[in-house]
Amino acid sequence: MKTKIVAILIGIAFFISCKQEKKQEPLVLQSNHLKTEIKNKIEVLNLGTFHMGFTYDAISTEFDENYKKNIKMIHEIAKKLSDFKPTVILVERVPEFDDQLKTEYENYLKNPSMTFKNPSEIELLAYELGRISGTERIYGVDHKMGYNYMIGNEIKNSVDSLWYNKFYQNPFKLYPEIDVNMDSLNLLEKLKLTNHKKYLDFLIEINADILTHTGTEKGFEGADEATKFYQRNLRMFTNLNRIQLRKDDRVFILMGAAHTAFFRDFFSRSAKYKMINTFDYLK
Repeated sequence: MKTKIVAILIGIAFFISCKQEKKQEPLVLQSNHLKTEIKNKIEVLNLGTFHMGFTYDAISTEFDENYKKNIKMIHEIAKKLSDFKPTVILVERVPEFDDQLKTEYENYLKNPSMTFKNPSEIELLAYELGRISGTERIYGVDHKMGYNYMIGNEIKNSVDSLWYNKFYQNPFKLYPEIDVNMDSLNLLEKLKLTNHKKYLDFLIEINADILTHTGTEKGFEGADEATKFYQRNLRMFTNLNRIQLRKDDRVFILMGAAHTAFFRDFFSRSAKYKMINTFDYLK
């Protein structure tokens, strides 16, 4: 009787094993399918910048956006980036202003010597890149959401005030690879630093993650504020995904580097987009 039971159990185990093997077979086919999909990813050049005009950002860089020498340097950067040959340009402006953005861009294409009252990286770099590259489509992907990144100074911090205070004494010292005086660099060097992996990591840390070290005794005030910044960037990525893109499109994205940092992470996991190495063009 025992022998019969063992034989039955072995048969059941063999049957289950065969079923599992059959279930796994499609994964091989799926893997081959994914390889094809990867080849067809939409290429994206995701460039982070400091804001070249007025900004409310916590981290800002001294830069005279009206100084002719600076404009010339920006246009030289645009020439380098034009080797990417973008068919679509995305900038940090809310989609509600897309009509205005397109009209202004078209006016620039007709008259590149036109002046702007308060130019930012959009007018200075994105427009010129588009002109050189013959790019016809430009869109805004920004989404505005307020959040209080200084919440840790406004509450009784019962989470980890020691680390929070140490971080803010000199945050760059914790990232020695990027502990550089930004204002001592020329434009190309600034953009190289701004797009350095460690610098992008630092921007996520200082804009959001450090806030998880703040909160009242039973509260999550810091984490809740950090969540808003994550949410803003996810919504901006959603705005990107609203745009109808073709497989052969080449997308150039120009935003403040904190957003670039989040987009870098989103792209790194994407089966739809292929992020191109920024430093292939920032030479």
